[in-house]
Amino acid sequence: MGILAGKKGLIIGMVNAYSLSWGIAEALAAEGAELGFTFRSPSRERRIRPLAEQVGSTFVERCDVQSDDDIAQLMDNVRERFGSLDIIIHAPASAKPEELRGRYLNTTRAGFQLALDVSAYSLTAVLKAAEPLLNPGASIVALTYIGSEKVVPNYNVAGVAKAALEASVRYLAYDLGPQQIRVNAISAGPIRTLAASAIGNFRAMHREFARVAPLQRNVTIADVGKTALWLCSDWSAAVTGEIIYVDAGARHLAYGQAATGGQEQPDPEPHA
Repeated sequence: MGILAGKKGLIIGMVNAYSLSWGIAEALAAEGAELGFTFRSPSRERRIRPLAEQVGSTFVERCDVQSDDDIAQLMDNVRERFGSLDIIIHAPASAKPEELRGRYLNTTRAGFQLALDVSAYSLTAVLKAAEPLLNPGASIVALTYIGSEKVVPNYNVAGVAKAALEASVRYLAYDLGPQQIRVNAISAGPIRTLAASAIGNFRAMHREFARVAPLQRNVTIADVGKTALWLCSDWSAAVTGEIIYVDAGARHLAYGQAATGGQEQPDPEPHA
């Protein structure tokens, strides 16, 4: 019997089998969690449904996290199918691809609003709608990256959005703490996701990361999944408002922080 047997979880914003959130889904399902998934577009649905089937899930619903109506409908569907929730994995991120290269100074107002809305505010919007469904002891896990606190060339507005996301994690942990609902984030090292290609010079930085990281290796989605499993289990019952680093120790380096990526990367597709 798995440590998450009887728990019900929702994975929001997964893109494909290379996504960090898929590594998390596999880890949670292996320990008995019953999972639901969301998609934003028909092309994403075609990728998500077969993966959901692999972990025994038939709950695959459309949700654009920029739409409060979509989020409300999603929670109605969750209530009908699951009754309540114990786990939410928050993975949405988006940015204009042309703003993930060159200078942050070139960020447009529209690009800034897109990144902050999808990557940061969506966590608050989802939890506001989900709050009545969250059981005491529920765990929410968001995905972030060290570009929120240190300059990573080309990460630009995505880093600013992740800084807002991390601040939101702390405030939401405070708001939901009295209900024994925990909110944390995982900050992973660079992982070669589909959307990571939108980040300028990503491949070179990914190679460099394995050379400079204390553990002398890159991070995998399985590494992220195992940490999320801990955060979603009773083993971390007293942990909330934290940013947990899964980066082979690279965040401790004064120099050589030569990697970008590591979370569900800012989505290079226009976010409808």
